[in-house]
Amino acid sequence: MKIGIVCYPTFGGSGVLATELGMALSDKGYEVHFITYEQPVRLSQSFHPNIYFHEVKVPTYPLFAFPPYETALASAMVNVIMNNKLDLLHLHYAIPHASAAFFARQILKKSGLDIPFITTLHGTDITLVGKDPTYAPVVTFSINESDAITAVSDSLKEETLRSFKIEKEIHVIPNFVDVKRFHQTDKDHFKQMLAPDGERILVHVSNFRAVKRVADVIHIFNNVRKEIPSKLLMIGDGPDRQMSEDLARELGIYNDIRFLGKQEQISEILSISDLFLLPSETESFGLSALEAMACSVPVISSNAGGLPEINIQGKTGYLSDVGDINDMSANALLILRDDAQLKHFKKEAIAQARKFERQHIIPMYEQLYHDVVQNCKQMPIEE
Repeated sequence: MKIGIVCYPTFGGSGVLATELGMALSDKGYEVHFITYEQPVRLSQSFHPNIYFHEVKVPTYPLFAFPPYETALASAMVNVIMNNKLDLLHLHYAIPHASAAFFARQILKKSGLDIPFITTLHGTDITLVGKDPTYAPVVTFSINESDAITAVSDSLKEETLRSFKIEKEIHVIPNFVDVKRFHQTDKDHFKQMLAPDGERILVHVSNFRAVKRVADVIHIFNNVRKEIPSKLLMIGDGPDRQMSEDLARELGIYNDIRFLGKQEQISEILSISDLFLLPSETESFGLSALEAMACSVPVISSNAGGLPEINIQGKTGYLSDVGDINDMSANALLILRDDAQLKHFKKEAIAQARKFERQHIIPMYEQLYHDVVQNCKQMPIEE
């Protein structure tokens, strides 16, 4: 089967999941075509013979204050589908991928071709952006025009059904983790450099947007540091990075924090970490937390969105109400104070992560692909 994957090529969860899915499908013999404006981040880390990348080029003209990416994307989809005889499009993040796919499909029908498309909802395309009245009618329409809809958590499915008039079934297929890539490795020399006196290492990974509440991460670390010698690793970049650096300086803890920026080899950093902090306002799933757990790192998180579906209270970590910095700090100290307790949480974290290994999840997508393609073949092309 030849599959087109449309995604944002960023460090965000939707782009990461889409790329990991494409690589996993390639390993199983599928021909995968990525269609986006630049090569996805994780796709550059290794060569896959069954993967092709098609860059969406958006011309700029003085007339356009905002270049029409959606139109360029639809045209790119048409070209890739016709030239490579694709069987299916899989769209990650509804905006604007689902509407562009609908547009492309209508163009193809004029040539006597039809191609089904699946839309996977990832979170902010529904919980934040999609609810904006500017986008809501188009989002609703294009989701309903999809041949199949998936969501990465039960929480996101429920939120979608509450917020939009969805006329089709939403299949829940959770995010997954490649434990061959994300697992604890011996990086003691690296850990010694960052924590020469045996300090505990806390870590946060995000796009540093307001929804991630990175200021809460700094405050939690400050509280932990008062009780236990600790270091904090901040991975990623975004609008709130400068604010968090300024806050660390105000609190006098900047020298114990490393702002590492965007990193591709995150598993190596997670391997030396003792605790993962994710106090987000909302998380549709929490893929970064799952990847941390796969590296034997317990999680302190909010109880928002899909996080309770992966972070088990008192077992793989703890969950607190959004913004409850004191409770998150106390829970962090519960885990970090005692070596035996920390070891127990690390063991439970990796056991939970293995439930989401890609070998358990990929077959769910494969079955959906085959069902959708088969149904499309049985349907006459509308004129």
